[in-house]
Amino acid sequence: QSAEKNILACLKNGISVVSGTTGWKFNEEKIEKICKQNNVGFFYSSNYSLGMNVFVQINKKLAELLNHFENYSVRIEESHHIQKLDKPSGTAITLVKDIIENHDKFSEWELSDRTKIPKIGIKSIREGEIVGEHKIIWESEIDKIIIEHEAKTRDGFALGAVIASEFLNKKTGIYKMSDLFNF
Repeated sequence: QSAEKNILACLKNGISVVSGTTGWKFNEEKIEKICKQNNVGFFYSSNYSLGMNVFVQINKKLAELLNHFENYSVRIEESHHIQKLDKPSGTAITLVKDIIENHDKFSEWELSDRTKIPKIGIKSIREGEIVGEHKIIWESEIDKIIIEHEAKTRDGFALGAVIASEFLNKKTGIYKMSDLFNF
C-alpha cells in the first residue's frame, strides 16, 4: 500500500528507483513526468531473475506460435514458499497477460487447476521453502509442450536488481527488463 507513496517521494527528491513491488498499478504518465522534472529514472520489473526474463520472452513467442493452432489449451502452475502472501505471484500474472496479448483464444485468467476458455487457469502452490517455480503447459489431444523456470536461490533476483541499478545510472524516464535486455 505504501509502494507508490515511497516511490514518488524518492523520485521527487532526485533519487532514482528500482522496484519489484507487485500488486499495484502505477500511473506511467505521472511517473514519467516526475522522472523528467527531477532528472531521475524508474526501473520496474515483476521479477529480476535474468533467466526468468528470458523465460518471459520464450513464453510470449510460444503463445504467438500456438495462436495458429486452435486445438491447444494452456495453463500455468506456480509454486513458492509458504510465507509468500500473494496468489498468484506477480510473475505468473505477467506470464498470463503475455499469453493473452499474444493468443486470440484467451482473454482472462482465474485461480484454477484447469483452463476454461476464454479463461486461463493458474494453479498457485504455497509450501515449504520453494524460492519460485513457474510452469506453462500447452496441451492438445495429441501432445504437450511444457516450459519451466525454477529459481534455485534468491541470489538471482538480487543480481538482476543490481544490474538494473547499474543500467539505470544517469538515465531519465521509465525502464523495464526489455530495455535492459534490448528485447
